[in-house]
Amino acid sequence: MTSSSSPGKAGAADTLTGGPRRRRVRGDGRRGPRGRGGAPLPLLVPALIGLAFLVLPLVALLIRAPWRSMPDLLTSSEVWQALQLSLVCATAATAVSLVIGVPLAWLLARVEFPGRGIVRALVTLPLVLPPVVGGVALLMALGRNGVVGRWLDDWFGVTLPFTTAGVVVAEAFVAMPFLVISVEGTLRAADPRYEEAATTLGASRFTAFRRVTLPLIAPGIAAGAVLAWARALGEFGATITFAGNFPGRTQTMPLAVYLALQNDPEAAIALSLVLLAVSVAVLAGLRDRWMTAS
Repeated sequence: MTSSSSPGKAGAADTLTGGPRRRRVRGDGRRGPRGRGGAPLPLLVPALIGLAFLVLPLVALLIRAPWRSMPDLLTSSEVWQALQLSLVCATAATAVSLVIGVPLAWLLARVEFPGRGIVRALVTLPLVLPPVVGGVALLMALGRNGVVGRWLDDWFGVTLPFTTAGVVVAEAFVAMPFLVISVEGTLRAADPRYEEAATTLGASRFTAFRRVTLPLIAPGIAAGAVLAWARALGEFGATITFAGNFPGRTQTMPLAVYLALQNDPEAAIALSLVLLAVSVAVLAGLRDRWMTAS
């Protein structure tokens, strides 16, 4: 009499069920659900220290915030001027980045040309360039005695340094690479056959870009625009170097924080909390792109 657990019956059962079932194995070699084990202590301790290093300053800012006097601090005329100027200049810088950054991203993603890698490196250079160095570079290029600025002043009477337009230029210089990188990545992920089909049907490349490509990459453009806007809103080094710190004309929120920290630390904390709230709102808006696990 044969046993019910004979190899023949086991093979038949495996055939009916689609093969033998395998138990999951944890990362440490033990069997368990989802294949995950506890973090080893040599990795857990530095990870917690790193988390505390990043979170503790923000918590300290919340603890030391003058909550009772916050309404009075945030409703002063100086704060409102700086906030209004920051919002206007950051929005204008984002618009400039969209107008010239999206075509640049398309060029890098869709067109093969000699030196494309060098061009991409130059486009992303402001990401790692110290902002003060960026401001000095802008002065050398667009100042009254700059390479291009002297011609702008002589021919058109346009002076950019230490003006509100200079703030927009400085913010666009440091913020546009975020937009270009985001849009280029979205373009590389999009299927170019849709554009090819449109051109096959008689559409020009610009029409295909406007009617086919733009709707496909709209989420990437929106994400890049939000990142560029947030970066422009928080810009300090290039702005103070190229545009100065004149209240009502070039003093944005980061510059107001720097000035208030010397005379009124409570006002500096209040302004910092406003910028912190904006940063949290940006992260919340981009949670599907940056805050989800793959």
